[in-house]
Amino acid sequence: MNPTKGTSTLEIQGLRITLPGTARPVLDGVDLTVDRGETVALVGESGSGKSITSRSALRLLPPGAVVEGSVLVGGEDVLAMDAGRLRAVRAGTAAMVFQDPRAAVNPLRRIGDFLTESVTLTGAMGKAEATARATALLAAVGLDAGVLRRYPGQVSGGMLQRVVIAAALMGDPALLLADEPTTALDVTSQAEVIALLAGLRERFGTGLLFVTHDLDLAAAISDRVYVMYAGRIAETGPAAELFARPRHPYTAALLASTPRMDGPRGRLAAIEGQPPDLREPLTGCAFAARCRLATELCTRQAPEPAAAPGRPDHRAACHHSDLLEGSPVDA
Repeated sequence: MNPTKGTSTLEIQGLRITLPGTARPVLDGVDLTVDRGETVALVGESGSGKSITSRSALRLLPPGAVVEGSVLVGGEDVLAMDAGRLRAVRAGTAAMVFQDPRAAVNPLRRIGDFLTESVTLTGAMGKAEATARATALLAAVGLDAGVLRRYPGQVSGGMLQRVVIAAALMGDPALLLADEPTTALDVTSQAEVIALLAGLRERFGTGLLFVTHDLDLAAAISDRVYVMYAGRIAETGPAAELFARPRHPYTAALLASTPRMDGPRGRLAAIEGQPPDLREPLTGCAFAARCRLATELCTRQAPEPAAAPGRPDHRAACHHSDLLEGSPVDA
């Protein structure tokens, strides 16, 4: 275990974000923590609020967003920071690896300039020091110094994703935010990037928030998992336990709809219906309309997160979570 693990690098408390033209918050009371040296996966289907949750750590919010709650990065609330302090946090304390590496770089500038400009423009390092650090980080992600002289179009997608990861580490961040960083890659490159992130976490003691819709990937890389649905945390717990014994019907349904080599033959289970429309107000449990366990209570009262018996770190926001206790993942 990493000796620095246990100190929170990210602590989100009661985060509620409302956007113009919506009838309900896109994030509704989200609580989430990432410790130093820990990998936390944030999973859920498209539109559940995963990306905006991760981007809130850098205050990368949509125009017109109304925000409540707090987002502590290294113990400081980024929502209350002035512009100067926020720039310093983005340059050093926390960094993000975006989904598409080619959208994160300027195709007309050399990779060396891309890697060094964030720390040289802020005055954190001189040009020579920045180049030396960039060279060392490229080596850490399995690339040689010759990449510094190349343009983005001269390297593969997998190599460029490694470059973007190295760029995120230039400021020695305590927190790394990875927003589906393997989506645009082939299977081999995906496996390499996942192994790379895990190794860098151990080497540098960085806390990692890994956003994904791939449950198998989340199970392979994470210590803890948050399952998000319609802007709320449906379930959270240690990865192995949550995937083996889900306590929320949405988690169980996601697992049942995941293809497996050793699973039963035939059509995969599907989650009927659609997520709630942001243009419509929401009462009760957000998953009630699609849930086979839903009762009248679920439609009128939103459930509060409750711990599993004897397992305080495994919590689910479901009125009927005990009905799933000990059930198989295809319940």
